[in-house]
Amino acid sequence: MNMPLIEVTAAILHQDGQFLLQLRDDFPHIVYPGVWGFFGGHIEAKEEPQIGMKRELLEEIGYAPPELRLLGERADNKVRRYFYYSELAVSIDELQLNEGQDMALCSVAEIQAGEKYSDKLGEVRSLGKPHQQALLSFINSGLR
Repeated sequence: MNMPLIEVTAAILHQDGQFLLQLRDDFPHIVYPGVWGFFGGHIEAKEEPQIGMKRELLEEIGYAPPELRLLGERADNKVRRYFYYSELAVSIDELQLNEGQDMALCSVAEIQAGEKYSDKLGEVRSLGKPHQQALLSFINSGLR
């Protein structure tokens, strides 16, 4: 018997050539603990992916862009991921971090290097590999 796929969303939010990332909590029970990654999360039962994306952003940073564009979907045998992108139209100072250890705008050079300094922790942390790969693909796509 096949288990239904877990559905999750991920937001690529960009501003002035940089990308908003969340430093995930160091909880061992979560996926990709302690690394820089996207804001987003699980889609609730019978929830449309775009509605779930907006809900997750409101929960995690108190902001959702008026328009989110679907970049694409990726699925394996367990998870279907919906990637959305939009311009971050407000200052990062206007966001409220409600989940994770830190948030920051990440430069293309930092994405390419695969690591980012956290002002809150005072240390460098890695970008999650799938997050880095998705960002590099997005950057190379010419979208924005």
